[in-house]
Amino acid sequence: MSAPFWLPDDAVRAAKLARPCVVAIGNFDGVHLGHQAVMAEVAAQAHARGLAACALTFDPHPADVLGKGAPVKLATVGRRVELLRRAGAEEVFVRRFDHAFAAWTPSHFARELLQGTLRAKLVLVGENFHFGAHRQGDREMLRALGIERGFEVAVHHIAGDATGEFSSTRAREAILAGNLREAERVLGRWHAVSGLVGHGAKLGRTIGFPTANLEGVTEALPPDGVYATVVDRIDLDGTARALAVGATSIGVRPSVHGAQGRTVEAYLLDFDHDLYTARLRVHFVARLHEERKYPSLDVLKENIARDVQEVRALTAGLSPRAHGAYG
Repeated sequence: MSAPFWLPDDAVRAAKLARPCVVAIGNFDGVHLGHQAVMAEVAAQAHARGLAACALTFDPHPADVLGKGAPVKLATVGRRVELLRRAGAEEVFVRRFDHAFAAWTPSHFARELLQGTLRAKLVLVGENFHFGAHRQGDREMLRALGIERGFEVAVHHIAGDATGEFSSTRAREAILAGNLREAERVLGRWHAVSGLVGHGAKLGRTIGFPTANLEGVTEALPPDGVYATVVDRIDLDGTARALAVGATSIGVRPSVHGAQGRTVEAYLLDFDHDLYTARLRVHFVARLHEERKYPSLDVLKENIARDVQEVRALTAGLSPRAHGAYG
């Protein structure tokens, strides 16, 4: 998987290599169906004009840098880049959002970033797009700046369904409420979280159900409970490959004496290999039940066995997608 251009670090390289482009600007958290529709429009416009199809996103979230506190994310920046490429972006530019960048005037934004580095010829923005210091720039100002700097501006309209517009907020609220089907309707895929496999208490191994304990998960988690999941392994170059079906537990492990903190543990069916330090991506297919406290380890083991059978039934027939991963 080719890496994105990180700006300003890669600004010189990007300016040398970038073709004149059609570019969509946004945070693109989750790259939901609305974002995918925007990228399809970018790709179509780029093809018609003989330009490159590009996306510009930001990291970290501007609200975090400005002290407002960003909502829990739906996807890591690496996952956003992967999904934007899959949706039609030939190149993805990630601008590091810091206080210096936040102080840019709208004119500087248009001159240095859009005209200079990206060589934009058409810029797609949302209806409520604001940019520049104190959000003083809007789409009408961008249009005026585009006339000066040689690019057009178009407003994209977010797609939706009978419930409403597809949005990151709608997907996030569904995930946090445990409504996985609603989240899937907005995202166009199962919601997933990722992390490195760390060393746990190894209790699962003693009862016949060894688990991969995910550490460093930053994406939104559904409520505590047990879930039917499918799992990808992410290689060092960012390529994801289907690994196994899993029964995944989220919670504080009330049946385990001395357990501390919230954990994400995946028991991978029909899999018995060392995964320590591997990066996994766990996709939530369905919720089995809430987290439960069992009176003994024997009862816990019996219930895990039942969960595993239900996971087999819920995931029967699921297979990796054409690109080799589950999602």
